[in-house]
Amino acid sequence: MSVTWIGDPVSVELIYETHSTSVDNERGIATGWLPGELSAQGRRQAAQLGERHGDVDVVFSSDLRRAVETVELSGLKVPHLQDWRLRECNYGELNGAPVDALAPRRKWISEPFPGGQSYWDVMEQTRSFLEDVKRWYDGRRVLVVAHSANRWAIQHLLARVPLEDLVDAPFEWQPGWTYKM
Repeated sequence: MSVTWIGDPVSVELIYETHSTSVDNERGIATGWLPGELSAQGRRQAAQLGERHGDVDVVFSSDLRRAVETVELSGLKVPHLQDWRLRECNYGELNGAPVDALAPRRKWISEPFPGGQSYWDVMEQTRSFLEDVKRWYDGRRVLVVAHSANRWAIQHLLARVPLEDLVDAPFEWQPGWTYKM
């Protein structure tokens, strides 16, 4: 999917990938701000990520372990910068809980999880990150490796899809999403 950023003319190709499959993903656990670790399948997916995106100029990732590990195992030979603004939503007391405990997710769009943040908070962090990418990476291909909440934020910000339509939709993995900013 190719989407155009609405705003100042900038030429950044942003490629978004969720981190590779984690042990918690396979167990149905909502990791949130916990580090997490990749499963055997996730480690294979990380190597494939490197094969798909060997022509990027820079990689940004969340600073949470599962995203960092995805980039480290990809074999990409470009700068890798970690950014806390690309973290998954902080589920607060529900970090590490079964995924079903977060349902329905639309409840948490503007209301923070107990002791955590809302999806709107993640969207604002992601917006700040995208503004910096626009400012500093004009003319570049930028790979971002992060989490579901960031993907929803990017879909909302760049494709104008309402968060309400994204947060409770079934996750359909694909090998990256591409945006023109």
